Amino acid sequence: MLLASALDDDDDVGKILVLLRDGRKLMGTLRSFDQFANAVLEGACERVIVGEQYCDIPLGLYVIRGENVVLIGDLDTEREELPPHMVRVSETEIKRAQKVEREASELRGTMRKRMEFLDFD
Repeated sequence: MLLASALDDDDDVGKILVLLRDGRKLMGTLRSFDQFANAVLEGACERVIVGEQYCDIPLGLYVIRGENVVLIGDLDTEREELPPHMVRVSETEIKRAQKVEREASELRGTMRKRMEFLDFD
């Protein structure tokens, strides 16, 4: 019902949030959808959050395949979207922070594999 009501209000169309299966968070204005949750977002952007930094990467008109959708929600534009301690950074900075976070995660994974032989369970 949320999707249909988002399309009905042409004069005051709000933004929606779409959480994808791979963890990405997309925001934009819903322009179309079907029974399979395939959706078209206008003015879409991807919100990337790393630690206390975030960046909204503009995507423009974006088509989302329904099988990748985990959650669709309405965004309240009158409320503050993020906690006050979050810091907006540039796309370059957030990509660098993502890379550092990914490398640290991979390092933790390799260390865990190396320590499996100890069997701490």
